[in-house]
Formats: sequence, structure tokens, C-alpha cells
Amino acid sequence: MPSPLAEQLRPQTLSEYIGQEHLVGEGAILRRSIESGNIPSMILWGPPGVGKTTLAHIISQTLQREFYTLSAVSSGVKDVRQVINSAKMFGGSAILFIDEIHRFSKSQQDSLLNAVEKGIITLIGATTENPSFEVISPLLSRCQVYILKPLESEHLRRLLNTGVAALEKQFDIQIQIKEDEALLGISGGDARKLLNALELFVYQEKVSKKKVLIMNKAVQDVIQENIAIYDKQGEMHYDIISAFIKSLRGSDPNAAVYWLARMVEAGEDPKFIARRMLILASEDIGNANPNALLLANSCFDAISKIGWPEGRIILSQTAVYLANSPKSNSSYMAIGEAQALVQKTGNLPVPLHLRNAPTKLMKDIGYGKDYKYAHQHTDNFVELEFLPDKIKGTKIFEPGNNPRENEDRKKLKERWKGKYGY
Repeated sequence: MPSPLAEQLRPQTLSEYIGQEHLVGEGAILRRSIESGNIPSMILWGPPGVGKTTLAHIISQTLQREFYTLSAVSSGVKDVRQVINSAKMFGGSAILFIDEIHRFSKSQQDSLLNAVEKGIITLIGATTENPSFEVISPLLSRCQVYILKPLESEHLRRLLNTGVAALEKQFDIQIQIKEDEALLGISGGDARKLLNALELFVYQEKVSKKKVLIMNKAVQDVIQENIAIYDKQGEMHYDIISAFIKSLRGSDPNAAVYWLARMVEAGEDPKFIARRMLILASEDIGNANPNALLLANSCFDAISKIGWPEGRIILSQTAVYLANSPKSNSSYMAIGEAQALVQKTGNLPVPLHLRNAPTKLMKDIGYGKDYKYAHQHTDNFVELEFLPDKIKGTKIFEPGNNPRENEDRKKLKERWKGKYGY
């Protein structure tokens, strides 16, 4: 029985590696480290199927270092200590690769600290989750974080052509790509998902045909029929969480609880679900209902205290509340507008009247002059310019169209008259 196509085509060298040019392209930061033979401990952060595990293997093979691998799903402190003891004989040249390092507990991550700090091992951790939240600060401070991006269409098409050639040889058939949009869409930028879908399609079609034509509708029919099971470590993980979040954003509690149940039944990490709801509460509800953020935060805390399976009830309560809440993305849009403005205009000087004046010299040259203290005025408001001169009067925040933010709009209009166009 041949190994899966994705495993057969796993690159063995940097020249075969596809994607992540910002890290391993000619002259890129990680490539320079590899070529110098002096790599730091690192966390590879990115979505599934973009080459994190492959890159770790290539690094070890290129540097010809002893390579240990652990999965955070099935390994514990005892396994970590065994690897560290074995690695001591290699004088600091051994690499320890930990897949899904975000699933390691604090005590498990603590067990790595001393070995990483003393250089007994070079740690390469792979994670799909933001390491700022999931990796303890002392360990994170000893690692360089490299962000891997989803593969783009050009990368996926190269993989697709390589996969077709391999399957033609394996099955002794002819395969023609007439349309590839369905396969590329199914992949979502995930190389493994693309190759698995291609292999599944060709395997089904070759039974009755000597020549396999890859066309969008046929691909969709085969894939939808066969990939119906959610796999929290596999290919539908991000599809299901996407459907869940979009159901909450779309104010459909029925669909939201259904997708939540799919994740609960599959054994998804409750903190992963709660964290996504916490983000949505601010991004998609915001000040239309500020209590949404409070409840989502309480949910995140509560599931850690309550445990499982009762924690699913708290997740459900929060999901229903968020789905039923009024929606606004005004704060999310405002910070995006503000960042774009900063990137465009650079570091504009702070107006003199807004500057702090802790010394006499600063007061003499105008720091703090003409500043008016709002609490000394009616309704705790006084009209003053708070933006740099070059962009004064620029409206960045646009309230959403909901009862609470319409009140905000009314207040802003009363206070600022026609200045910002409210």
C-alpha cells in the first residue's frame, strides 16, 4: 500500500520547498540562518498544510543534525525529559521538533526551558495558534517566531501538476486538468488538503475510466460525498470554525449551535472555540452591545474552571447570546482606518497643546499651552483639536446603525457640530 500522495511528495531540500519565500527564498532571513549553520530555537506559526513540519525536517537534514520529534497531542513531560537526556550526548547540536506545541500545558512547556536556555536542544515548535496566547512567555522569549503564510494559487498549481504526474505514474493512467478552481478552493491554501483531494478524486474516477478529466463539478461531487466528517486535527477544522463564526455574525443561533455541536462531538479544544467567540464579540458586535465582550470573556474563564463536558453548556449560552446580539464592526473598521492613515502619513508631530510639560523649558517653548481640561467645562466637554494639524478634521470612526451607536452618533454630532460630518 503506497503512502499518501502528500507524504510521497514531501520536499527534502530547500530547493524543492514551495512557498514561504519571505522566510526561505534567496537571501531571506531564515534561509540565511540555515545556510550559516547557526539557527535559533524557533516557533513556526501558520495555518495547516503550509510546510511547518516539512521545513523542520529540511532544516535538520540540511544541517545534518540529530532530529527528535514529539507530538504535543500524545507526549508528556516524561517524553520531553527522555529526549533531552538523549540529546545531551550530541553537545547542543540536536533539534527537537514539537508539532502542535500550543497543546502543551504550562508544566510541559516549563520542562523545555532549561534545555533550550542552555543550548542542549534547538527547539522547533509548530503551531496553528497565536503563540502569544499559547506559548508561555519565558519559552517564547527564547525563541524566534516565524510566520508562515497560506500558499498562493501559483504554489498550489505547481503542487497540483507535480501530484498529477505522480498519480499518472502510480496508476498508469492519463490525467488532464481541464478546470482547477474547485481543487484550489477546497485546499484553502493547504498543500496537504489539495493533494489529498486530488488523490481521492483520481482514485474514485480511475475505477471506470482510462483517462481522468479534472473538472470543477465532478471534483465537488466526489469531495462533498467523501469528506463529510469533521476532523479537529485535519482538513475541515478551519471550515467548521469558519461556518460557526459566520453563523454568529449572521445572527443565526440555530446554525451557530449546530456548528458548535459538530466541534463538541469531534473533541475540539473548548478554549479554541471560546477564543474565537471572544474575538467576534469585539470585531462583529462591539459597542452595539458591549456586554457581549464581557460575556465572551467570562465564557473563556469559566470553561477553564468548569471543565468538560459541562463547559459545552457555557459555550452554547455564549454562542446563542452572540448570535442574538445587534451587530457592529465600527470599532474594527476604525482601527483599520487609523492604521492605514498612520502608514500613509507617518509619524506626525503631536500638537504642542497636547504635549506633557514636566520641565520649565518645555513650558517656555509652548508644551501644554492652551490645553483645556475637559472636567472644568460644562458636560465635561470642551472643543479642542486632538489630531495632528496635517490630518485635523479627519473622520476615522463611523458609528454602526443600531440603537446604541445611533445614540453615540447623536452625541458626537452635538459635540463636534459639522467638524467630522456626523
